[in-house]
Amino acid sequence: MVRELQRLNPTSQFPETAPAANPVFFRTYSRRIGGGRETWEQVCDRTLRGLVELGKLTPAEAAILEKMQKEMKSLPSGRWLWVGGTEWISRQENFSGAYNCTSTNVVDWRAFGLMMDLAMMGCGTGAILEPQYINQLPVIRNRLHVTVEGEIGTTPASERQDETEVQIEGNIVSILVGDSRRGWVKSYQTLLELSTNESFSDIVHVSVNLGNIRPAGEILKGFGGVANPIKLPELYQRCAAILNKAVGRKLNSVECCLLIDEAAVVVVAGNVRRSAGMRQGTSNDELFANAKNNLWQQDENGNWRIDPERDALRMANHTRVFHQKPTLEECINAVRSQYYSGEGAIQYAPEAIARSNADFLSSQALKQEFVKTYVTSKEKAHIWLKERHLEITDSELEHRLSRYGLNPCGEILGGNFHCNLSEVHLNQIDPKNDKEQEEAFTAGALSVASLLNHKFLEPRYQFSRELDPIVGVSFTGLFDFFVRAFGVDWLRWWEQGRPAEFKIQNSEFGNENLAEYFRNEEREYLSRWRDLVFRVVWEYCDRHNIKRPNRCTTVQPSGTKSLLTGASPGWHPPKAQRFIRRITFRKNDPVALACIDYGYGVVPSQSDKDENGNLLNDPFDPRCMEWLVEIPVAVPWADLPGADEIEISKFSALAQMDFYMQVQKYYVTHNTSATIELRENEVEALGTRIYETIQNDEGYISAALLARFDDLQTFPRLPFEPITKAKYEELMQQVHSRRQVHDFYTALSRYDAQELDEAGPAGCDSDKCLFPHQEGARSEG
Repeated sequence: MVRELQRLNPTSQFPETAPAANPVFFRTYSRRIGGGRETWEQVCDRTLRGLVELGKLTPAEAAILEKMQKEMKSLPSGRWLWVGGTEWISRQENFSGAYNCTSTNVVDWRAFGLMMDLAMMGCGTGAILEPQYINQLPVIRNRLHVTVEGEIGTTPASERQDETEVQIEGNIVSILVGDSRRGWVKSYQTLLELSTNESFSDIVHVSVNLGNIRPAGEILKGFGGVANPIKLPELYQRCAAILNKAVGRKLNSVECCLLIDEAAVVVVAGNVRRSAGMRQGTSNDELFANAKNNLWQQDENGNWRIDPERDALRMANHTRVFHQKPTLEECINAVRSQYYSGEGAIQYAPEAIARSNADFLSSQALKQEFVKTYVTSKEKAHIWLKERHLEITDSELEHRLSRYGLNPCGEILGGNFHCNLSEVHLNQIDPKNDKEQEEAFTAGALSVASLLNHKFLEPRYQFSRELDPIVGVSFTGLFDFFVRAFGVDWLRWWEQGRPAEFKIQNSEFGNENLAEYFRNEEREYLSRWRDLVFRVVWEYCDRHNIKRPNRCTTVQPSGTKSLLTGASPGWHPPKAQRFIRRITFRKNDPVALACIDYGYGVVPSQSDKDENGNLLNDPFDPRCMEWLVEIPVAVPWADLPGADEIEISKFSALAQMDFYMQVQKYYVTHNTSATIELRENEVEALGTRIYETIQNDEGYISAALLARFDDLQTFPRLPFEPITKAKYEELMQQVHSRRQVHDFYTALSRYDAQELDEAGPAGCDSDKCLFPHQEGARSEG
């Protein structure tokens, strides 16, 4: 049963069932103010103030937002929690920093610069790299010879230039990099442009001077966090090497990936916790499909090394886009590929485009007719739409047919878009309290609708916003909500694989077919929430003369934000009823030191090894650079009678697929971010089921697949480690015996004398990004 919020002091306003909340909140969402950090109350006040001002909200609307956020039942996006209500986000050039994720069609050099700019503001970046787009890039004609001079930090702070200066004399180019986000981006984009500039002949000699760049550790006063330009000097020569290999031709999809990802490497080192990228390539692009093959290689001694020329490809997920229905063999091969390497995900574009044109395809019959036409050819779909909407312009028609762009976690659809999210925490809400549910989804709808008032400086993003305004009201803790609504019988149904027939003698729901009852109840909740979101968003848009979004609901992965309330992420089942949750910090991070005083255990990370490759065990070993804070966690319903008899890790891939499709059909109008965990013997069955959903037009678009670690290989110190009830109680006893301070904020204040390296949440918020490499491969989709 969900417990009430603690109200003991201003810093302990997180549910008892969320032991990771304090470490995550102070690491990720709390900004520095005065001599300390914001409390949850202060973050709520700041972000609400920003939404009220931007959204021109009424007192009644503001009241419901405040109530739901302070009760942690509905939260704005992770990025808004970080920057909402600050002076920085009020400036138009920074508006993109309010959004978790984006997608950009790569058609010119400006697109590359935009994605670096977005990443530096904390946005995840999606990029479509299909031939119809990247073939618009010019031929690479100039060979670049790059030298880097001027050590970082040599120019005194009072004399630094913010803007990048470029001087050209013959075939010699000097780039003086400015000490600002704009400065970094211009230097990067300028280098790319030099490779195709027709005013040069022969080799272009490029000198890059970094003397203006502030050194590592200096505070970034507006955005937050601190500077860390450690990877910037390598950017220019690495990009030049990629461009030089393509002289005399156009870039291919993998070279485009590398150029984007090299910039992402700089940003990740510079001020963002982890990369968030999606790269979409056409299904018949074998170069793209095999880009990460053998990315890691093993020597004769069993040691793994990464291909240094392709190292940056780890910065993003790679997804193959199918514009026709894939074959059964292609679906099974895609599942098998993801099982072994984490790569090979497929996206079914016709369904994505159909959903993104819901205002034109207002009936199931129209939608099916459009999809049938589209899979024949895009040109025929173009004509089909034009004949039915004679008033439509060519630019709008082209945009409508390009709305299969995905953000890094795959839950938003569109073209050149910004991903506008909020999240309802269903684990905090009573299934029998309709008013509470209505308030939570109303608050979620208002918080995303408010951001539709932003007008972007970049024309391609503003054009997309005006033509196709995008919002995404998500939820987390759905699994917990339904356990609370239906009890252990619902878990037993899952254990059996969610079959069509399921009966239990003397069930509180009667002796009829419980499968039918559970499905109908799930659908009723999901569809009611969906309809509520649309009503609130559309009413808001009508009052403010904003075009109505034609899709308003989604489910994001919710890896980090779910920890604030202890929710099972998104729609997914938890890893177990009880588990150890490990959270990464740099060594001696003030929050991590506070965790030690609070009683939590700390161990070295998986990357900390001795000279023989063995994991270090002492977190204070001088060789240790990164810590894992270990927190025992129990889900809210862990003590439900009978729950311990259910092995959640044994839930089948097909049962997960079935539940995911319930959410996709009855709540989500964009796409559902899904990570389906499977075992080797489930590959063909899951591949076949995905094939069937596409063939039968059931609404499938894309999903990530992840091999269960207890099936494929055992890794030490995973982010999640299932434990027994007895082990959980033992660990909790140890936590309490080690605890020196009972208020986390008091513990933190002992060490909090310096700025964190962090700059708010990363654009990607997915648990699957947290897992270690499987023989070097990422688990992604």
